[in-house]
Amino acid sequence: MDSFEIAWVPDEERAHATNTSRFMRQHGIADYDELVRRSTSDPEWFWPAVIDFIGLPFDKPWSAVRDTSRGHPWATWFIGATFNLSKACVDRWAAEEPTRVAVRSKKESGETTELTYGELENQVSRLAGALRSLGVVRGDAVAVYLPMSSVAVISLLAVARLGAVLIPLFSGYGADALATRLEDPRPKVMICANGFERRGKLIRMKEIADHSIDIVGEIDHTIVVDYTALSETPITVGRDHWWHDVVPEAELVEAAFTHSEDPVMIAYTSGTTGPPKGAVHVQAGLTVKIAAEGAFQLDVHKDDVLMWVTDMGWIMGPWMVIAGLANGAAIATYDGVPNHPGPDRIWKVVSELGVTILGLSPTLVRSLQPHGAEEAHRHDLSKLKTFGSTGEPWNPEPWWWLFRDVGRERIPIVNISGGTEIGACILSANLLQGIKPTSLGGPALGVDADVYDDAGTSVRGEVGELVMRGSWPGMTRGFWGEPERYIATYWSRFDDTWVHGDWASVDEDGFWYLHGRSDDTLSIAGKRVGPTEVESVAVSLDEVVMAAAIGMPDDVKGEAIALFLVPAPGVIPDDALTAKVKAKTDEALGKAFRPKTVQWVNDLPRTRSQKIMRRVIKAVALGNDPGDLTSLENPESLSGLRPL
Repeated sequence: MDSFEIAWVPDEERAHATNTSRFMRQHGIADYDELVRRSTSDPEWFWPAVIDFIGLPFDKPWSAVRDTSRGHPWATWFIGATFNLSKACVDRWAAEEPTRVAVRSKKESGETTELTYGELENQVSRLAGALRSLGVVRGDAVAVYLPMSSVAVISLLAVARLGAVLIPLFSGYGADALATRLEDPRPKVMICANGFERRGKLIRMKEIADHSIDIVGEIDHTIVVDYTALSETPITVGRDHWWHDVVPEAELVEAAFTHSEDPVMIAYTSGTTGPPKGAVHVQAGLTVKIAAEGAFQLDVHKDDVLMWVTDMGWIMGPWMVIAGLANGAAIATYDGVPNHPGPDRIWKVVSELGVTILGLSPTLVRSLQPHGAEEAHRHDLSKLKTFGSTGEPWNPEPWWWLFRDVGRERIPIVNISGGTEIGACILSANLLQGIKPTSLGGPALGVDADVYDDAGTSVRGEVGELVMRGSWPGMTRGFWGEPERYIATYWSRFDDTWVHGDWASVDEDGFWYLHGRSDDTLSIAGKRVGPTEVESVAVSLDEVVMAAAIGMPDDVKGEAIALFLVPAPGVIPDDALTAKVKAKTDEALGKAFRPKTVQWVNDLPRTRSQKIMRRVIKAVALGNDPGDLTSLENPESLSGLRPL
């Protein structure tokens, strides 16, 4: 197991000024380890103390901090309180400092816009009014299919403001992937762009959105953002409304008095089997947990500009909005490719938007590394003080390149890891600990994490399952319409213990590391997708009767998709058919999920219940021991698999 020496520690001035240090002094806590212990042993003290420290506004106080009467999997928080995410992120700052910058946005074309907190409040309030005029009421779902932009930020906040439920959708999804996430719950309104630029090419989002609506059936209304120059945008009269027609003159709407446990977002995440899981998040719990992470992990202050290279369809999009705005900072968005038109593009954006905290994935760093650190140093990065990182485990070489060559050992890398269902982070480095290469530091504050062996015994110095005991405010309130699946996925192995599906370890100094997924979920450049989604696209073609998708190592993305296909009787697969499969995947899921390799086989290993054994396929393809094969119905199928 790899372990490193501490590579960065804060100087005395920076350590003293951190939010963590200020919080510890406020509560008479001597060291960071003591804070971690108290945050998990006494949650009834910790979370109210965090709320008070950050100044999160509750309209009505809670009668109890937590209710575990139904068990930790169904814990609820801030019982009886009223709280609104939009009010916490926007209104209080707009009242205090309306001219302070809240959102800076840049398009791939280079166009830059800026919103003050006062302007943000106005636009959020008017979009909420427009949604209400279209019939959206508290509890209704609203889908948001937009590039990463100020309008995406406004949309998230406006939906929360009404007490409606946000369904954020990845801007790179194809129609089939969108439809899967729209089918249930059926949103009353979809907010989408007419299109946006990607590598200089126009992506016609409205046409993709229309196709997805055709698949799932009618959606009452769409609000269409005229985001990019298109000669023609398809408009369905009576259903589609231009943003510029309905939002600017809409009635201003105050933040609703929503209950702390009112749903605010259904964030879809993929698993190893079945359709995507809709993780339900609530107004107060999600805000409190993410605001705490912004304050204590990334050390966000009011004079910061926080930017994460992400999309609103992944949890880090909403995370950035809440972590930044709930702490009174500015946030920055960029809708383009970080290495187009040149490998210095992301550094140019960071410089021009004045970013002080930049979140990025190891995959992005690996793609930039071959071009050299001089591409970064062509631009003024003097304001940049912290790198954030999430999405996948690090390799040492790109970590050191970012730290030494780009950051010149001045900028710490705060590595965090969690998940859509967590509401945010399980593990996180903290500046007061110091930073070890590739490490995640330790458990995020308020999360009782551990590493278990197969028997449920806590282990150190070896790889085991990452688990969390008990409950925390930001955790999902279950999967939308699938309570049994939620329990089976995370809570069925050990009592009152969430098993996350990651391999983890803790070194002799107490620093934590991740070692990849312990299930079959594919993580492509930090974006998770279930193998069944990829397989379903392939078998939708008449020429394919069976499919299996696995992850294979990739130098840039960390993991790429390998697709194993059984052709239909009489079909002789060739390069043209392989290209057709890849094109179909592009159309349905987006180009990010295009298979790197396609292998045609006569059969796939299956159990007697006809479950395809991806574990066995992956082992054979990567030249590893396939392990126990006694459950296979057709072991002869292994002879047709070729190493990748």
